[in-house]
Amino acid sequence: MKLKTLREADVSDKTILYRSPYDIGVREKDGRLVLKDESRIKATLPTLRYLLEKRAKVVVMTWVKRPEGRVVEKLRTDPHARSLARLLKQPVKKTDDCIGPEVLAKIKKLKPAEILMLENTRFHPGETTDDDHLARQMTEGKDLIVFDGFPQAHRIHASTTGILRHLPAYAGFYLEKEVKNLSGLISSPKKPFGIIIGGAKISDKIDAISNFLTRADFILTGGGVANVFLKAEGCKMGHSFIEDVFVDKAKRQKKDWVAYARKILAKSGSKIILPVDLVIGDSLENPQRTKTVRLGLGKKLVPDKWAALDIGPETQKLYQKKIAETKTAFLNGPMGLFENGRFAQGSIAVVKALAKSRGRTVIAGGDTIEIARKAASLTDFSFVSLAGGASLEFLAGKTLPALEPLLKTAPSNLS
Repeated sequence: MKLKTLREADVSDKTILYRSPYDIGVREKDGRLVLKDESRIKATLPTLRYLLEKRAKVVVMTWVKRPEGRVVEKLRTDPHARSLARLLKQPVKKTDDCIGPEVLAKIKKLKPAEILMLENTRFHPGETTDDDHLARQMTEGKDLIVFDGFPQAHRIHASTTGILRHLPAYAGFYLEKEVKNLSGLISSPKKPFGIIIGGAKISDKIDAISNFLTRADFILTGGGVANVFLKAEGCKMGHSFIEDVFVDKAKRQKKDWVAYARKILAKSGSKIILPVDLVIGDSLENPQRTKTVRLGLGKKLVPDKWAALDIGPETQKLYQKKIAETKTAFLNGPMGLFENGRFAQGSIAVVKALAKSRGRTVIAGGDTIEIARKAASLTDFSFVSLAGGASLEFLAGKTLPALEPLLKTAPSNLS
């Protein structure tokens, strides 16, 4: 996948619409809202410094969470502007909207090497419907787009696909880095190549699992993803969380994930590896009693009213051994209910095994990164993808809608 990159663009003294990946939640600290995590801002600093060194006027655009087309005070981009200013060590101006005459007036007043943060684009209802009039308004007063919003590139919004219809666009350094590292998992992973997939929902990961069947040497499963495969094998799962039927209201379609998982198991041979034991509790929400149960064909694995909460100690040892064999490994999602420290041991064991690996290791997703920070150091991994859903869709072999206008040639089939 060859992108039109920032290095090819003439950005000197131009007004740049910088589509950032700053969909970052906030928390209150000392009576003030601050970002929960600055990783995405730090990841974009090379792009922004390059633009500022070229004396470009930089206009930063992003959405923040889901305000549903209305102004929500706690979802303004003021904390993002403050964080960016501190990390860039220069002032960042701020507007109270992302379009309109007042915004245009502030953009016109920008001097070379100055930066302006726009307001949350999702305050406008037309954002999520890719309203073309809104998209055109978003590009007014700018010369070209530098797109670094990889975590949002799978969304068809006015500020992703919409703006790219109206101005020339180039990939920023952060987006370029994400695409390069994730592409390597599809095109040229060193063998043995292992995939570790966990998390609660299988719906956003099943296509990636399917795409990796012909590429990976094995796929280790945990969490709700493993629960679906275990049920597909005929295991009784009690009250474990299982995303068994997904309803896509927009497409008016239903998907039986257990049936789909059964088909994948049938064609995967022995590549998909399921837990051999589980830590279970007498409640999914507030377990008081716990025990470890072994998996056996025909056995009632999880009793009624009990739920799977983590992979067991034997599974942890098995997964650690498999990870140690790899020369390339990819992890997305926890192995259990990691938010409760009692059920985080499986996730920690997997992360520690990856951190010790001498091969290439890639991790992705917010929960995965949170575990990695607690159990190891992010510097222990070869690459940390800051995108969740976008990375999984990319690894499923899909061309992300906002990447298509950034390609030098027609998108290749990665599936």
